[in-house]
Amino acid sequence: MENLEDLKILAEQWSHQGIEYLQKIPPTQLYAAIGVLLFTTILLFLSIRLVRRTKSNTVLLSGLSGSGKTVLFYQLRDGSSHQGTVTSMEPNEGTFVLHSENTKKGKIKPVHLVDVPGHSRLRPKLDELLPQAAAIVFVVDALEFLPNCRAASEYLYDILTNANVVKKKIPVLLCCNKTDKLTAHTKEFIRKQMEKEIEKLRASRSAVSTADIANDFTIGIEGEVFSFSHCSNKVTVAEASGLTGETVQIEDFIREYIKP
Repeated sequence: MENLEDLKILAEQWSHQGIEYLQKIPPTQLYAAIGVLLFTTILLFLSIRLVRRTKSNTVLLSGLSGSGKTVLFYQLRDGSSHQGTVTSMEPNEGTFVLHSENTKKGKIKPVHLVDVPGHSRLRPKLDELLPQAAAIVFVVDALEFLPNCRAASEYLYDILTNANVVKKKIPVLLCCNKTDKLTAHTKEFIRKQMEKEIEKLRASRSAVSTADIANDFTIGIEGEVFSFSHCSNKVTVAEASGLTGETVQIEDFIREYIKP
């Protein structure tokens, strides 16, 4: 009780001293100081709200060379396959309203879409872009899947273990392209095969010393066979065809994370 009384007396003394100090300050200076304090507080509050509301509208198209990323880019942008394309050595990118939304009325938020070259020498470009990504579309060739399964799985593994992807929980769409062809593999087959390959990668890379591992994080659940459902970020699987313009599932994925 004595301690409480002492604190009360001390608080009253500080209060009186504060009031006396304020009374000595000329009114104009006091009002100016209060005004600056209020203005700074309001500005800081608005800045915080603006930062929270500003979300990235960048979607990355990634995958091996020849998977059809560039054709999908043009289909999403202007509804044309451009009669097929050659392998990109530089990123194709643009900010636009999706082609299928051009006829919609009202204000629609544009998407910043980046087609990242799939050549192994150009992979570092993806690392530069990942910090600004709101979502990733990883494209695989469903027609020529088996010969490229290992390489595609390694590339996807590197993305799923990237620090930016894990910490920001960037959603990934595993897009099985060219499914219009009769001999194309189904999305379920592709999903299962890639999960098997990633499980092998987990086992082989965990046996390497930590100093030699280039990946930022490990994925999966210890003691369980790997599944995309084990990832901290959401991984979904879809089908598409760049040549026929079947991109509905990609558009739905994009609009799930970049609201129109």
